[in-house]
Parts: sequence; structure tokens; C-alpha cells
Amino acid sequence: MIGEKVLLRLYMRSADLYHFAPAYERVVQEASRRKLSGITVLRGIMGFGSRGLVSHSELKLVGDSPVIVECVDDGEKLVAFLSDITANMMRHGLITLERAGVIMYRNDDDTTGKQPQLLSGVKPLSTLPDIQGVLNMHTDSTGVLLRIFIGESDRFEHQPLHEAIVKKARELGISGATVLQGSMGFGANSVIHNDRVLVMSSDLPIVIEIVDAREKIDPLLPLLDTMVRDGMITMEEVRIVMYRHNPANEAKKTI
Repeated sequence: MIGEKVLLRLYMRSADLYHFAPAYERVVQEASRRKLSGITVLRGIMGFGSRGLVSHSELKLVGDSPVIVECVDDGEKLVAFLSDITANMMRHGLITLERAGVIMYRNDDDTTGKQPQLLSGVKPLSTLPDIQGVLNMHTDSTGVLLRIFIGESDRFEHQPLHEAIVKKARELGISGATVLQGSMGFGANSVIHNDRVLVMSSDLPIVIEIVDAREKIDPLLPLLDTMVRDGMITMEEVRIVMYRHNPANEAKKTI
């Protein structure tokens, strides 16, 4: 597994179902059946896509929230995996591919003792597999993944900053955004924040992921310059291989 691989990222919602179970769980089960190297599910606290705004509430026994499913493996194996899940399990959402340089892949039985080393730089997207004619209903366009690293207590115009950024991205017609909450971290001020102690006010790390074409992301940057006073913003090129939604859901969008 060491070397140039591909990172697959699926943007879904926890309420999406396939065969009476959450679709993201079915995706994980299929990945395990195919013996992919591993898969990670990240549950967001807020986001929007083609079906409107969604915000997870801990007060609900059964709720809906954004979900990101990530998997790193060989490009050919991921294309075969995608061919199945896009035809059956994933009826809505966004799928991206990007380069992933694996410098460690280790389990308890590993006795090689090899130390991880940084890989040499490669041209973005140059190592991705050719998906022309392989996937059903794919877009195959180049886009930008913007990551905005801020704190939970950051605010803009009397509202949480992450909510303000998501709303602004939606106003600009960007295809989607997902807000992830961390459990521990530190930033430029080197103060460590975590969720071990229950407090009335906290400043846990927040990451906002926004994916769209470069020309759609560009207008957001000047606004972020005025909104983000303490944080970091990164970008990387991704290949958008699917952006699927049911037009019937247009009428169900929430404000």
C-alpha cells in the first residue's frame, strides 16, 4: 500500500437508505466485502447540497446529518467499487477523487520496522485512474476542495462563523458544504482544546469542506478574507466524478 494511491471521498446524508439501512453503512459493508484497505466515516454537524440545508441535532433520537465516507486504495480497485455503489447504493450526493501518497500502512502483525518517509511531489490529479465510460452518470470534471479550519466559538455578525460561511456559500450557488467538528486540536495560538470536560462554552476545532468548480469557489475567497479572523484555509484540486440529485427534491429545499 505504500506509494501513490487514490483517495475516494463520498458526500452523503445519514438519512439516505438502501435496503432498509443507512446507505453509508451499506457502502462500508461493500468496501469490506471487496477487501479494500480501509474506510472511514465522518459525521458532520451541518451542511448543504442539492437537497437543501441539513443540521444535526443531538436532541433527536433519529436525525439527519451530513456524512463523508473516505477510502484510500489503488485506483483500479476504487473504480470497480464506484461502478457498483453508484449504480445501486448512492442515489444522491457528491463523489470526488484525489491523489493520496501513502507513507504508512501498518497493522499489529507488521514487523518490517520501516519508518515513514515523505513522498516526492507529483502533479495534482496526474495519478488518478481513467474513468471515461466506466461509471454511470458521472460528471468527470476538475474542481477545488476548500478546507476552512476555524474554532467553534468563532463568530461573524452575531452568529457562529461556520453557520455564516455555509449560508454565504449557499447564497453564491456553490454545490455543497459540510461542517465537521473535531474533538481536540490547536491552532496559531497553540492553546489545546478538547471535549473531555463538559463546559458551558467550548472552542472545539471546526473544519468546513466546500467542493465545486474553481470559478464557483473564487467569489467566496474575498468574503472569507473578511469573515475568518483566526484560522487557516487550504485548497487542493480534486476530480468530481459524480454530482447526483433527484430533481423532485428541489421543491423540498429548506431555507
